[in-house]
Amino acid sequence: MARNEEKAQSMLYRFREAQAAELGLGTRADRRPKMASGCKSLRECERWRGEILRELSRKVSKIQDAGLTDYEVRDVNDEINKLMREKRHWENQIIALGGANYRRNVAMLDDDGKEVPGTKGYKYFGRAKDLPGVKELFQSKKQEEEEENQALAFYKKFMNQGPAYFGDLDEADGKLLEYERQAEEAEWRDEYTNVREILDLPLDDPIPKIPRGSSASSSPLLTNGSSLPQPPPNAKRKAQEEDVEMDTVNADAAVPDQAKRPRKADADGSTKADVIPSSGVADSMRTHASAAAAYLGFLSAEDLMPPTLPTREEMEGVLLALRKQALVEEYFGE
Repeated sequence: MARNEEKAQSMLYRFREAQAAELGLGTRADRRPKMASGCKSLRECERWRGEILRELSRKVSKIQDAGLTDYEVRDVNDEINKLMREKRHWENQIIALGGANYRRNVAMLDDDGKEVPGTKGYKYFGRAKDLPGVKELFQSKKQEEEEENQALAFYKKFMNQGPAYFGDLDEADGKLLEYERQAEEAEWRDEYTNVREILDLPLDDPIPKIPRGSSASSSPLLTNGSSLPQPPPNAKRKAQEEDVEMDTVNADAAVPDQAKRPRKADADGSTKADVIPSSGVADSMRTHASAAAAYLGFLSAEDLMPPTLPTREEMEGVLLALRKQALVEEYFGE
């Protein structure tokens, strides 16, 4: 009679063992633990992971069978997903015990080389992709991708355009600027003639040029040769010095005597922060208003003057009076 060791090596014995393991009829010692975290041996974890891989291989081959019904295909697909989750638990336990890292983030690809939708959770294998409801899911995903690709192809021609596409180089050759200048001059002549006809002014007078830039001398309203008051030549420098002085005072807030030190006065008694007096600005505005009134004829200088705005004290007085009136009406009635 053959020994037990020889019996264990026979082909029939190994086939029976594999069949019993597949049906879950193995001995208690050979059954896979339900909790991967309960296994503290790295070698055992590797063994059970290998067994799960073999079962997965058999299930994936089985789900390709054309003789299976839709219900059986769904059951086999559920079993495959269950084995995949269990395999992930054993891989986590292998990593925790200091073993190799088998969890590689490899995307699942279909026959066209594209990533299979739904690979982050529940997966479909083999004939499960052709089941009712699943096939429409894959088709909808594919249709959405095609629509996105078409939209991207349509808008791609408008992307990454140079400055010429946005018109930034239209004025580079100067032709557009010359055309705009001629059109502006023609419109200026037409409008000027229109105004003369409306105001019954002689049409034989030469038409002045368009006032360009900030030059006040070319303005047609200034007929008496007056111009806007120019600031003193050192006004800009004084303003800059004042800004620098204020910044220095803010930075040196720890020294109060420097912040409160008065500015030095000049020989005529004016400080460095003196600006153009308001009376001079008012006189200049009145001069311009008079010149414009003499040109137009039907408006007076007072009509062309800017409106007089109320002061802060006047506005506060009006608001206070309205508040008092509201309180009186609230407590004593109208």
